[in-house]
Amino acid sequence: MNHLDLSAGTIHYEDTGGDGPTLVLLHGLLMDGSLWDDVVADLAVDHRCVVPTLPLGAHRHAMHADADLSLRGIARLVTELVERLDVRDITLVGNDTGGAIVQLLAGNAVTEISRIVLVSCDAFDNFPPGLTGRTLVRTGKLPPALFGLFMQQMRLRPVRRLPIAFGWLTRRGDATTARWMRPILRQREIRRDTVRVLRAIAADPHLMLDAAASLPGYPRPALVVWASDDRVMPLDHGRRLAELLPQARLVEIADSFTLVPLDQPAQLAQGIREFVRATATSTTG
Repeated sequence: MNHLDLSAGTIHYEDTGGDGPTLVLLHGLLMDGSLWDDVVADLAVDHRCVVPTLPLGAHRHAMHADADLSLRGIARLVTELVERLDVRDITLVGNDTGGAIVQLLAGNAVTEISRIVLVSCDAFDNFPPGLTGRTLVRTGKLPPALFGLFMQQMRLRPVRRLPIAFGWLTRRGDATTARWMRPILRQREIRRDTVRVLRAIAADPHLMLDAAASLPGYPRPALVVWASDDRVMPLDHGRRLAELLPQARLVEIADSFTLVPLDQPAQLAQGIREFVRATATSTTG
């Protein structure tokens, strides 16, 4: 695992290297870069995959006390990471909250981003998304110590599988979600960061509506991948995003909840590979 010291703090990331097209893959709340492990194992054969662990609750090192941990601030952190790594012509991929960050960056027309992929993610008025997101953001109103006490319940598999936790986010990924919980359960500083993220989300309820308003102006190719069985991110939102983005197409994936990289990694990897290949000429010509 590599790391960079950025303005907000130390960010860890995986970089598979290679000469293939570069993908930057973003995860969601209470997750880390391992969300993408199976997808990266497939795509790294012919792509360079850069997978940061963002300060969204499963990171290992606390951010600076004055770091902006709003989603807009974390989006700027992704831009800083890309600039520091000096990568160009990237495909920016985001699932869950990671997809919200992708939308924010698409609206800012970051020059290094040649195409985007949105995978079952926060959109429109579904922010925070579903019962899962609303419950989590409400817990952010607690002081960090009480928040940590509340989160101790996540040690138990039956609790993790509840609809208010990860039960409606993944069909098959409980072992992975259990690992994601370790930093927040063990480190006071990570709980502090997470509360700051959650409070920033609560303070900006129109964030994704504002982001959606800028998407019709996004001039580059986009792929929208949505879980057809998603209970947290409405399938209609995937279709609406594909209609808003001028150069978008929609792929629906069956037998998956929101976390498609855990539930159907092979299908997702295939869709991303075909999209990058099909759009390579239009973005480099």
